[in-house]
Amino acid sequence: MTVRMRHTRSQSNNRRSHHALAKPTLTADGASSHMRHRMNPKTGAYRGRKVLDVAAKATKKASKARAGR
Repeated sequence: MTVRMRHTRSQSNNRRSHHALAKPTLTADGASSHMRHRMNPKTGAYRGRKVLDVAAKATKKASKARAGR
């Protein structure tokens, strides 16, 4: 059986230098910004078109909350 090579602190730290977390990339959509490849949660738009009616979703959630009392 062979003897393992020794790993110094500098070798370990050099390897771990690539483990840093990257900041999320944001997309500016008018006055607000959102994460890339996701719809804007305030407007419900993705790539310039309406994907979700945010106002209708809010009223539905409110009505469910009233009914669940």
